[in-house]
Amino acid sequence: MSFALWAIQIFVGLMFLMAGVMKSTINEKSREKLPWTKEYSDGYVRFVGISELLGGLGLILPGALGIATILTPIAAAGLAVIMVLAIVFHVKRKENQAIGMNVVLLLLVLFVVVGRLWIAPF
Repeated sequence: MSFALWAIQIFVGLMFLMAGVMKSTINEKSREKLPWTKEYSDGYVRFVGISELLGGLGLILPGALGIATILTPIAAAGLAVIMVLAIVFHVKRKENQAIGMNVVLLLLVLFVVVGRLWIAPF
């Protein structure tokens, strides 16, 4: 079970790291890939990006370094909140293709929360 959790943590962590970097360094090129960012301030988009970036790091680094491993399920729970908010956001905008990815990521981070707290803690 620990192997499966690590695989999910690394995969989801890298997904959030990539998304976080794109949003935290927002420019015209990345605004084309994320149309919703055109309607929001740079500060808001960067805040979302930095939150995702830190969450991605929190999924990987504590366990990899063996330091403050309780931060991994906390980061996963924070990312779950972000995904719930993203689902609501995309439902309101009728962006159905984005909702599916958000749901998958939500389920994966919830699996990490449950797995690292109760099934296979570090």
